[in-house]
Amino acid sequence: MKDGGRLAAAIEVLTEIESRHRPAQVALKDWGNSHRFAGSGDRTAIGNLVFDALRNRASLAARMASDLPRAITLATYAVTWQKGIEALSDALVQDRHAPEELTEEEIARLEDSFDLEMSASDRADVPEWLWPEFVAAFNDSAVEEGGALATRAPVDLRTNTLKADREKVLKRLSHTGAVVAGISPEGIRIEAKPGLGRMPHVQAEEGYRKGWFELQDEASQLAAILAQASPGEQVLDYCAGGGGKTLALAASMQNRGQLYAYDADRLRLAPIHERLQRAGARNIQVRDPASTTLADLEGQMDLVFIDAPCTGTGVWRRRPDSKWRLTDKSLAARVEDQQHVLQNASRYVKPGGRMVYVTCSVLPRENQEQVKWFLGENRDFESRSVIDSWNKLLPSRPQPKYVSERGEILLTPASTGTDGFFVAMFERAAP
Repeated sequence: MKDGGRLAAAIEVLTEIESRHRPAQVALKDWGNSHRFAGSGDRTAIGNLVFDALRNRASLAARMASDLPRAITLATYAVTWQKGIEALSDALVQDRHAPEELTEEEIARLEDSFDLEMSASDRADVPEWLWPEFVAAFNDSAVEEGGALATRAPVDLRTNTLKADREKVLKRLSHTGAVVAGISPEGIRIEAKPGLGRMPHVQAEEGYRKGWFELQDEASQLAAILAQASPGEQVLDYCAGGGGKTLALAASMQNRGQLYAYDADRLRLAPIHERLQRAGARNIQVRDPASTTLADLEGQMDLVFIDAPCTGTGVWRRRPDSKWRLTDKSLAARVEDQQHVLQNASRYVKPGGRMVYVTCSVLPRENQEQVKWFLGENRDFESRSVIDSWNKLLPSRPQPKYVSERGEILLTPASTGTDGFFVAMFERAAP
């Protein structure tokens, strides 16, 4: 396919996403299944166009005075990808499968010299209704933080120390451009490629099949490190999902002690069994919610780790379509879910034990305000400083920019080069 056909395909997929409210990945997969002639390079280019258009939808729509799929797709190619008007015009003229040629108004709005006053939320590519939350979280840095969440994310890997060390993995992945991550002592990063760039399929690598590394964003790795799961402890991963943080906790525990993996949604747990086997994690007991309970664990855990259900505002780089589906109603529902999870999970913490609360959100309502709410409802728990743990475990790394009075931390793409993650810690009072 030529670029003109790829542009037409991206417009078609974006129209499908918008008109039928479908997840971007599903719409792209269905398009690929119904257009078998498209090669892997074509599918990559079309996917990049779709995701970049969604990442920057607000700013592109403001520039083009239209949020229609055609407008934001053409602007992605000419402006975001810096191809320019001439290359875009050629792509539209030289391919019979391309969209219609540029109009005079489109050309004018795509000019480098085009002058436009945008709102702060548009410049940040954040939904307008959500902008007050961003300002509350970031103050004068809100536009910068929103803009960073509208960029492409790198591929981050965590070395599985149960089977390998980082140098061994880096050597095996040298052909991918993998480098040492900026903060995590076990992290590896493959930087995002611009425009038509295609990222390596690391799951096809021999090291992945052997369990030497796992796909895991650096912020997620850091949350597991800061939990300080130690060999010999009793640990409950209460919202284990597919097991990414479960495996990181198991590695911290060096396969000693007992780690329980639980999730209220058994379908989310399904991938964990194959991952445990590949990683060589032997101290994990998976608790299926359909056939078992956690009653025997009440008041017994040294550590309860909660990767809470949330809006996912911190991972907009990876799931940009979710940014525009989010509503105040769904945010309120997540806040309610989080309070329910916090109350239930706290029952399993033993006196003197700790509970770590993590979200991949940057919104205060899901983060600092939830900590305040929980402490008000549970007088037998007190806040424990996460930044103190950071200074102890990562003494040579710069401190995060966003630290609350209680010591909770917020990691972000702009400030730490990671996904947006919030980490808080509680300790249950000893009798």
